[in-house]
Amino acid sequence: MMFDLPDDETLYAALLGRDPAWDGRAWVGVSSTGVFCRLTCPARKPKRENCTFFDTMGGAIEAGYRACKRCHPMAPAAEGEPAVKALLAALEADPARRWAEGDVAAMGFELSTVRRAFKRHFGMTFLEMARLARLRAGGAELVGGASVIEAQMEAGYASGSAFRAAFAGWTGLAPGAFVKDAVLRADWIETPMGAMVAVASEGALHLLEFTERKALPAELAVLRRDAKGSLGFGRFGPTDRIEREISDFMSGVSAEFVTPLRPLGTPFSREVWRALRMIPAGETRSYGQLARDMGRVDATRAVARANGANPIAIVIPCHRVLGEDGSLTGYGGGLWRKQKLIELERGFAAQINEMGEK
Repeated sequence: MMFDLPDDETLYAALLGRDPAWDGRAWVGVSSTGVFCRLTCPARKPKRENCTFFDTMGGAIEAGYRACKRCHPMAPAAEGEPAVKALLAALEADPARRWAEGDVAAMGFELSTVRRAFKRHFGMTFLEMARLARLRAGGAELVGGASVIEAQMEAGYASGSAFRAAFAGWTGLAPGAFVKDAVLRADWIETPMGAMVAVASEGALHLLEFTERKALPAELAVLRRDAKGSLGFGRFGPTDRIEREISDFMSGVSAEFVTPLRPLGTPFSREVWRALRMIPAGETRSYGQLARDMGRVDATRAVARANGANPIAIVIPCHRVLGEDGSLTGYGGGLWRKQKLIELERGFAAQINEMGEK
């Protein structure tokens, strides 16, 4: 897990020094280029605020980063595994190809062996790796205004129905369900911790989630029903605004969010989400503490459920809630992100303390 690695300053120093001791143990995602690298990469070193560190290559891929073509971070894993080497080369040669188990077997590789090898080295299967890359490419085309057919071709799907089914499996909605001139519009936001989906109306932000969150399809379906089907691709002013605020937040500039929010939820859930926003950056609460702060001492479990149902990550800071024993507990964006968010906010708290002492 990410929180078993040393602190980011140690890893950044290793990146600057191209320390070979970290090969195969840590990787860096660079938000300004969208690639992930080995810490020994010979490329020009990125700024500290553009770096996110991972303990698996799979984590970097799931967060939206692609492999660097200078240091070839996946190459060391491939060198000792002929199947991995051959399949990665085939994927690089034809990234739009729709892979199936039969294609892997046709290359003479045993499926279970390939599955274990990719899981061990990358934290995901080869088929999952290929599928994620293609769907992201197709999604980017749709956001840019391309037709479903154009997005399908970019994603490498020969069958329109197959592309629609795969896209629906990822987002919960077929690409044709997203309409033009919609009252709610979805777009991608790139962050140092991976790509996020933002859904906004002209006046407010309705959803902000990391793209691989398992609850995303259900959340998008709820928004679409509430908007009577009027959900499309694109962005309004609140998306531009939250993109700037998230950038400032992750760069350590500001922990203040003023973008208007309009999350869908029950009155009790919205009460919990308001209480979450009252927790100062750099501080944490347990579910029980949060319930007591709300005057709901007997509602700890209900508070926990509302916390987990939060549709606006980071801005409504459900990551600030820990287990009673101080453990990280679950987080839809991944525990490694929860740890990094808490560590980032400790920096904001330290800045505030320093200002108070002056």
